[in-house]
Amino acid sequence: MIKTIKNERTIPFFKSTIDQEEIDAVTSVLNQESLSVSKVEELEKEIGDFVGGTYTIATNNATSALHLALSAMELKRADKVLMSVNSFVNIPETVRHFDAEPIFIDIEENGFNIDINKLEEYLKENNSKKLRALMVTFVAGGIPDLDKIYAIAKKYDLLVIEDATSALGALYKDEMVGSLEADMTIFSTNYSNSKTAISRGGYIVTESEDLANRAKLLRTHAINSSFDEFGNIDYIYDVVDIGYKYDMTELEAAFNLAQFYKTNSFCERRQEIAAIYNKELTDLKHISLPEFDEEHIFSQYIIKVTKNRDGFARALKEQGVSTGLHYIPLHLLTYYKKKYKLKITTYGNALTTYGQILSLPIYPSMSDDDVLYVCNNIKKIAKQWI
Repeated sequence: MIKTIKNERTIPFFKSTIDQEEIDAVTSVLNQESLSVSKVEELEKEIGDFVGGTYTIATNNATSALHLALSAMELKRADKVLMSVNSFVNIPETVRHFDAEPIFIDIEENGFNIDINKLEEYLKENNSKKLRALMVTFVAGGIPDLDKIYAIAKKYDLLVIEDATSALGALYKDEMVGSLEADMTIFSTNYSNSKTAISRGGYIVTESEDLANRAKLLRTHAINSSFDEFGNIDYIYDVVDIGYKYDMTELEAAFNLAQFYKTNSFCERRQEIAAIYNKELTDLKHISLPEFDEEHIFSQYIIKVTKNRDGFARALKEQGVSTGLHYIPLHLLTYYKKKYKLKITTYGNALTTYGQILSLPIYPSMSDDDVLYVCNNIKKIAKQWI
């Protein structure tokens, strides 16, 4: 047992970066300085232009955007949606709200994203008209082989919905994620699931006018407003479907717009932090690091601890360093385990990876001193680790 002395210094797992730009943006809305200009529409245009998408629909959070995307494609009861077993819970959750069935696929042996070979094996053995879509997750901002994924989806007539909530600003073969061949891509201007997140914005980006129009309609109760020929009456409305209340407020849009303008600088700072981690933590006992890639935006920095990961995390916590886990495989969660009678060994790669992974703090407001504090404590613990 390693003896540690609790330190009063704390490094949170995530901390929002709030500067004067966010304060000014929010204040302008509170002061009602620009009632004629919609911050939501401005934000939608900016994100669409940034990623190269034709239509953008803003929502109050990324889970709402995922659910709205499935509503726009008219997912139905007993339909099937493929996804990585190493996804956040909102992916299968939104599918289950339609009484549709999530189909889990194992991850790569040496990665965190879906195993494309196992995906294709499943489709060869289980091709069905009920298979409607493939939801692709980019864990930590890492990008799978999208060319192969698009080809498989086309072969089996599947819609592709990209969960790029942690991949805003990521490139694939010099093209921006969100401008490629997916039917819909989901983004977030605040990808952290941390309780300390100040605001949560979600966005659907699509090239389909039909999907965009339906998503916009359902976003606010499926209400159609009517106007006279002079545009004077705006209180007459009709409801044409069963919708939701998923729209973003002007206040949230102002804050998220200020955050969005920092996307590139946020990505660059996380890359700088990842470079420090990779330099300082090389060749430590029982610790494996992610391969550093200058195009990787490192939404999370995930290491592997090959011996007693939980004990290692507890030792870090005693030194004030918070960590995370991305993710607990879906088939280990009580609801899905019981609902589909899944064995824990069914997804071997995900199970093995889950027992070792640990996400370290990585956010733009971390100072180099903060990063080195994390590194020094990891070195100290690893040196004593049995």
